Amino acid sequence: MSLENQRREYYRQLAGQNLSPLWLSLHNLVTESPRPTIVPAIWKYEEMRPYVMAAGELITAEEAVRRVLVLENPALPGKSSITQSLYAGIQLILPGETAPSHRHTQSALRFVLEGRGAWTAVNGERTTMNPGDFIITPSWNWHDHGNPSAEHGGEPVVWLDGLDIPLIAALDAGFAENNTVKEQAVCKHEGESFARFGYNMVPVRHKPSGTTSPIFSYPYERSREALDKLYRFEALDEYDGVKMRYINPSNGGWAMPTIGTFLQYLPKGFKGKTYRSSDSTVYTAVEGSGTVYIGEESFRFSPRDIFVVPSWYPVRLEADDSGDVVLFSYSDRPVLEAFGLLREARE
Repeated sequence: MSLENQRREYYRQLAGQNLSPLWLSLHNLVTESPRPTIVPAIWKYEEMRPYVMAAGELITAEEAVRRVLVLENPALPGKSSITQSLYAGIQLILPGETAPSHRHTQSALRFVLEGRGAWTAVNGERTTMNPGDFIITPSWNWHDHGNPSAEHGGEPVVWLDGLDIPLIAALDAGFAENNTVKEQAVCKHEGESFARFGYNMVPVRHKPSGTTSPIFSYPYERSREALDKLYRFEALDEYDGVKMRYINPSNGGWAMPTIGTFLQYLPKGFKGKTYRSSDSTVYTAVEGSGTVYIGEESFRFSPRDIFVVPSWYPVRLEADDSGDVVLFSYSDRPVLEAFGLLREARE
């Protein structure tokens, strides 16, 4: 029997024992650089919005539990994933509706795109939602959403949902539970968490616990002010403009344990340099219009558009001459940092 036939028979026998030879797959398992399974993509808000609003006519928030359209990466159809580790969706709540209370091990963020006055409740405290606000739902915390009736000033509110669903699924660590009531009891004043932790102070005997920020609502007005002052006081970064990360004020770490969140400012006419990073990142434009160059592709973006940058793709940001740009983004950077896997290259 030839050596080739001996090997073929050997591999056949291995397969019967649920074994496989590493030497046939090593080059695909240990690569010189990342080989993302996702591709760059953009979702234009004005094109998505009619479908979001149509969902409001077809199914109630209570029926759907969460009325959301999932942003699926074109390379991962049917996976409900925008990157290998992150989920993105567009959620709508109409006046007079309540999205019922539940909890899950997946960590979630909300970034408000359109509308005012709806609320999110987390762990007994409500916060009113306004465009540009970044709101956290920590892992295994009860949360529900509501919107005043039209008679009381309610209007359609739309936000971007970001979760670590694919990561938790890969770890087989997902748990979820529905509450016995539609709305959790509110036992704290609105703004109480921010009063305790949002002013560079903490209660004198506070002991940090958990890995998620004790602030669950970061108002856009204050975050935007910080960007504006840094732009006036400091030199621009040639790649990022002015870029800040949201933090846990009790320990200086990430606001969320598995998802990094960022806000950045690009003055009008800004032309950033090209960089790479091993974290996959989801962006949404808050203010202004511009162009993002990702690998060999380029995308024009306007307010509320959403685009995704895969790991280790060259990326470059530009702002139009017509006005300044503000971008919110989130990525899996905290996970990569925790395992010593984060790499960056500035070209």
